[in-house]
Amino acid sequence: MAANDDILLDDDDRAILNRIQSDFPIASRPYLAVAEALGLSEQAVIDRVRRLKQAGIIRRIGGNFVPGKLGYVSTLCAASVPPEQIERFAHAVNRHAGVTHNYLRDNVFNVWFTFIAPSMEEIESNLKAISAATGIREILNLPATKVFKIRAQFDV
Repeated sequence: MAANDDILLDDDDRAILNRIQSDFPIASRPYLAVAEALGLSEQAVIDRVRRLKQAGIIRRIGGNFVPGKLGYVSTLCAASVPPEQIERFAHAVNRHAGVTHNYLRDNVFNVWFTFIAPSMEEIESNLKAISAATGIREILNLPATKVFKIRAQFDV
């Protein structure tokens, strides 16, 4: 089973991916904890995670935080961007540290991104700056009214 054109996943790769995607150990040596749980060596886990990251199977390893519990707000944004301006617009959006996701979609509103900041005023200010830098005048700001949190766990 090819995960992409460059890498074939074996049972140990799958076990590591299943273990770390939602339950990464909070420990001084997290890869050792994974290794012990899976009956592998710490170095084998480190080497496999490195290879999976280099192959693009693992995008990032990091914490996911609930913005509101940290005193932040978040919103979903959408813009209608002409095809010839998409790269420039995406670059302007991605320069902001609070942007966590940025997607191209097949829709009139074709660029969607999420934004997290200490206040909605800061988000609105950043959206105005993006608009001024790109000439895209309408950027929808769609803050959630209720969050339905799901756990995205993919059995590899």
